[in-house]
Amino acid sequence: MSRHLRTAVHFIPLSCLCALLATPVIRAQQLSLSRDNATVLVEPYAPNIVRVSISLRREDALAAPGYGIVATPAPTGWTAGSETSGDTLRSNRLVVTISSQGPKWVPTGTRADIAKFFNGSTPGVGLSIKTPDNADLVHMQGWQMSVPNHKDGNADILYDRRATDPPFFQVGASFASPPDEHYYGLGQNQEGYLDHRNHVLRCAHDYNAPSGQSVCVPFIVTNKGYGILWDNPSATTVAFGFNDQVRWTSDVGQRVSFFVIAGATYDEIYAGYRLLTGSTPMLPKSAYGYIQSKQRYTSQAELLGVAHGYRERHYPIDDLVIDWFHYTIMGQMDMDPAKWPDPTAMNKELHAMNFHTMISIWPRFVPEGRYYNTVLKNGWFEHLADGTPTNGLPYDRAGSDIDTTNSGAAKWYWGVVKENYISKGFDAFWADETEPDLPPSGSYFHIGPGTQFFNTYPLFHTAAFYNGFREDLPTRALILARDAYLGAQHNGAIFWSSDISGNWDTLKRQVPTGINFVASGTPYWSTDIGGWQYLPSHHTPLHTPLIDPSDARENIGHYDDYPELYVRWFEYGAFQPNFRSHGSRPQNEVWSYGKQAEPILVKYLRLRYQLMPYIYSLGHMTNQTGAPFMRGLFMDFGSDPKVANIGDEYMFGPALLVAPVTEQGSTSREVYLPAGTDWYNYWTNAKVHGGQAITVDAPIDTIPLFVRAGSIIPLGSAVESTNEDQKIDRVRVYPGADGDFDLYRDDGNTYNYEKGQFQLTHLHWSNATGKLTHSGPDAWSAPDASVMEVENR
Repeated sequence: MSRHLRTAVHFIPLSCLCALLATPVIRAQQLSLSRDNATVLVEPYAPNIVRVSISLRREDALAAPGYGIVATPAPTGWTAGSETSGDTLRSNRLVVTISSQGPKWVPTGTRADIAKFFNGSTPGVGLSIKTPDNADLVHMQGWQMSVPNHKDGNADILYDRRATDPPFFQVGASFASPPDEHYYGLGQNQEGYLDHRNHVLRCAHDYNAPSGQSVCVPFIVTNKGYGILWDNPSATTVAFGFNDQVRWTSDVGQRVSFFVIAGATYDEIYAGYRLLTGSTPMLPKSAYGYIQSKQRYTSQAELLGVAHGYRERHYPIDDLVIDWFHYTIMGQMDMDPAKWPDPTAMNKELHAMNFHTMISIWPRFVPEGRYYNTVLKNGWFEHLADGTPTNGLPYDRAGSDIDTTNSGAAKWYWGVVKENYISKGFDAFWADETEPDLPPSGSYFHIGPGTQFFNTYPLFHTAAFYNGFREDLPTRALILARDAYLGAQHNGAIFWSSDISGNWDTLKRQVPTGINFVASGTPYWSTDIGGWQYLPSHHTPLHTPLIDPSDARENIGHYDDYPELYVRWFEYGAFQPNFRSHGSRPQNEVWSYGKQAEPILVKYLRLRYQLMPYIYSLGHMTNQTGAPFMRGLFMDFGSDPKVANIGDEYMFGPALLVAPVTEQGSTSREVYLPAGTDWYNYWTNAKVHGGQAITVDAPIDTIPLFVRAGSIIPLGSAVESTNEDQKIDRVRVYPGADGDFDLYRDDGNTYNYEKGQFQLTHLHWSNATGKLTHSGPDAWSAPDASVMEVENR
């Protein structure tokens, strides 16, 4: 018999556990009751959002939610009462029931024998959440709050607890999982599948995860009309769908705490997530353009040469990135004068050329650096129990991480960034190593043990930059980070899939990886186009390369199919929320991969900027709703059961279906077009009925791209930077259904949009009349008919 009885109260019939109830405390804003020595709190945050908190320690059950949650309880529209089924909280969207009292259950027969030696860690809680029309949403089958012990193999975690810390428990809960339920989100896991059902995931930041770095955002959405936000920052294991249940188990906690967000659509669920964790700010408009990086531009002269190379060729681009080792010492917060003689003048020249600059800053300090003693004296390092700064010696010699969970350390850190980099004219920051690179287990943050608060560092660290921007600068924050957590989307941050390898397998896995990451309520994500890791010295392609590598030999070595891989990756990158190339090739500009590759790369650069009015408007949509604009097909076509696990296609906004080519040598691929609408091939305008898979031509210069019938796509005039005044060149309409689109414009650089200083033009296509109309500010000077293109008339 498994000793896991201690964690699985569902072995005891819930109908017999009701006698354990004491008198409940029922208020309009919450339901709080005790059962044996357990306390259950049910707390509304909106008519469709409720928090459940359960603990053996009353003070923990009743405590406020954890880090990343910014909302407060809102009882409006809720009533409390008692019914035959139990004590309830009810709104017009949800009915939360905790089972009522009944006869005390006493185990008999073989269960009595088992109970002599094995018992659960918690008393039972009969909790269900339904809609008012009695449709099941969430049924909690059991919960866990167990003491770490040797039999369960987790006793060593107690060494990470100091005497002054709260007691450590392993905490968890299990929920019923119908066989047709599907699960998306939970941050970044790069194994290469979309639907998490029948998978076990470790929700923890792990740079060394075998398939590529994992990132924990403990929020999932389902096809059953709800999402769950798991309110625990420790490393958490989630098993989806095994034994007809979903089981969450967190390494450390003092309670089980989670939110349920009901939604008739996925967008309504994301609106709930936005309410709980904060909005996603508009990024600087340049962040929606092309971001050029490599590992690494080593000097001022090299960076200026790249800038002039783009402008002389008239290729559109907005951002240039300076990666690490620009400094003399890690944490010195300087730029090596031998290689960067005048960064201020460099930035002035780049700004005059309509470039924006981003620079990488690590949160590390080595003992010989000028700031180390200041951080040490103030106790601002991530540290061991005795206060010694944590480091990675003997292998990692890059110093110790500042603990920005300490508000004093965070404010000081921004101050030195401002003094040393803002003063030189840098516009944006790459807050690298936000894991932090050293796992915090066994170390301590200002907020508590690293083991308990394992996943929170990126939330605090990106906030140090964002809060500094908001307090000291008029311009919008842009922070690039490799890690996220609940609420990190509010910090002006964009995220990427870390230091991935440059091969076809990795490219293929990026597509479902990105769909799940943005499904976690974190809309801005991209990849290092081409992969970050150094290329192998030799690589044998499976098929004859589609691009001749001979004139890129100095850059790619004998990786003959790499120019083809880079082109396919770049095509995909043009339809990611952020469009950024990076990697450890000697050169990484669009002219670096040969004469056959260059015109194709330029084609997608120009297409990205042509689509800028559409893309920037999608950013506004995300700001207002919290919903991502890189969208798995399940989000918009849930009535089509075939899309539940399609992870190699996605929607880019409401109009465009993107199907990246990820197989070497392929010049066609199968594309499934969801049912319920007609589709247009973007390149040929051929019309296709939905609900079928078709084989699509995909020569090396073409990514399969389809447009949903009823779509309106505003296209901009040719520009080389988002700094330029881009006019609406034309508006493409794809008939077959009525359509609407909100065209958004603002200054692209400040937060004045929060004060209402923006323009929003509503476009409407009437399929019956064949007319495009608009309301709100005029978006173009010509009559509608002169800018409108109706495809496939």
